[in-house]
Amino acid sequence: MTDDRSPHIEAIHRRACAAGEPGYIDPTSGLYVQTALQLGRQKTCCGAGCRHCPWPAEAQRAAGRPTIREDG
Repeated sequence: MTDDRSPHIEAIHRRACAAGEPGYIDPTSGLYVQTALQLGRQKTCCGAGCRHCPWPAEAQRAAGRPTIREDG
């Protein structure tokens, strides 16, 4: 399984964001993944543990995220 933050995945994410896309298909799982650009359009963190969550750690904690990602 591909690490969800591997350089390959980050490159795919950067390209999707640069194109203004709301998400992309993960090449390993085939699942749709929202970009930080799309997630940032929400009013708050949803707490689901999104791969590219743009919200600060405090917002992630308040939303009940299972693991906190400090780098967004």
